Amino acid sequence: MDTNWLSEDEEQAWRAFRRLLTALPARLGRDLANDSGLSSADYEVLSTLSEKPDHRWELKDLADKMEWSRSRLSHHASRMEHRELIEKEPDAQDARGCVLHLTRHGFKVLEAAAHHHLLSVRSRFLDHLSPDELMVLGRVSERIADLPD
Repeated sequence: MDTNWLSEDEEQAWRAFRRLLTALPARLGRDLANDSGLSSADYEVLSTLSEKPDHRWELKDLADKMEWSRSRLSHHASRMEHRELIEKEPDAQDARGCVLHLTRHGFKVLEAAAHHHLLSVRSRFLDHLSPDELMVLGRVSERIADLPD
């Protein structure tokens, strides 16, 4: 089998992108933890739950949307439930499943964290891109993220 090795330009771009995938989430995560006490995973769960008008999401569907395993989300949700950020409710449609619900306290914590998180996203990412670069990045990101598994 022949291997289609990366060209020098492809390798440079791939290595830079891999570095970005490591550095940016780590830096945003540190900022988030310092500013709000939330982990990146906490923020992702809370902000995703907040997208629904009733702030409820079936665990299996939320796990799929976040591309997490159900087990990972269930364990993380249990830790968040102890902190009263979310509640687990029985799923009327699936006796084995549950529905996650963003509590009022969780929503307040999310609101307080969002301002600082936005400042971090801007200073560590958005402020370094021109409008044209941002448009291209958005298109490329959507195209690659939407590829089938």
